[in-house]
Amino acid sequence: MKVANPLYDVVFKYLMQDMRVAKLVISHIIEQEIESLDFAFTELNRKLPNGGLTVLRIDFAAKIREPDGSSRLVLIELQKAKFPTDITRFRKYLGKQYQEESHIYLDEKTGRKKALPIISIYILGHNLQHNDSPVIHVKRAYYDHATKEQLTRQEEFIESLTHDSYIIQVRRLRKKHRNKLETLLSIFDQSNTSKESKHFLDVLESSFPDEFKVIIRRLHKASASKELCEDMNMEDEILEELATQERLIAYERAEKERAEAEKRKAEGEKEKAEEEKRKAEAEKEKAEAEKARLEKLLKQAGIDF
Repeated sequence: MKVANPLYDVVFKYLMQDMRVAKLVISHIIEQEIESLDFAFTELNRKLPNGGLTVLRIDFAAKIREPDGSSRLVLIELQKAKFPTDITRFRKYLGKQYQEESHIYLDEKTGRKKALPIISIYILGHNLQHNDSPVIHVKRAYYDHATKEQLTRQEEFIESLTHDSYIIQVRRLRKKHRNKLETLLSIFDQSNTSKESKHFLDVLESSFPDEFKVIIRRLHKASASKELCEDMNMEDEILEELATQERLIAYERAEKERAEAEKRKAEGEKEKAEEEKRKAEAEKEKAEAEKARLEKLLKQAGIDF
């Protein structure tokens, strides 16, 4: 079956706009049951040629069911990016989340205002340097500093100021899936790219569990959208421009570092030459002083020279 390639931001955004799909994807990533899920914010920025943005950001307000049967409200921040340099924008968006007044809610039980805990999901189109796991869970834990004993009860203060994160490395996905999430994420597998165009993937619907077929069908529907196909063409152009900018920035940085290295080398050689000059002058002064001392001694002894 031909489906639209979800590696493209426009396609992934279309996919996640289906609440049934979004709930299915996110619940498998965080491994918790989601009772309800609503869009809080969506942002897809592309500003060229100066400072192009490559981050797709989708925020969800979610009610999660805890293992003990209770529920809690959280903000799920999902960001998708293609370049390592996008980390600065991740930090910027996360900072905005902590400042956002709309993320404060009234607890009906206590009558007090509380900040929504944040769960961050990062979908990367590039590889991390040291870890090749397709999905990495950065999980917090509380410890007694003195005894190193793990504390099991959560605190509102801590939960409001720290957060769990999930990092998905799309290009690290493996053919052999170790769990249901990796099977679900195989929709990103670029080895299935269609010969027709990189905008499409050729997938076998029967290779997915029935619960995931809603995702495949949503992507199949996207492949028939003329508007989405045009948006993918535009995204290709933007990414090529951004890649060119990245290469230019890297070249200029390398040239600057080379020039600075040559400058440091020249300054080092100049300092060495000046030090040698100072040393020679000091030796000359020493020799002249010694000569003067000897002349004085000879004169005192009445010896002509």
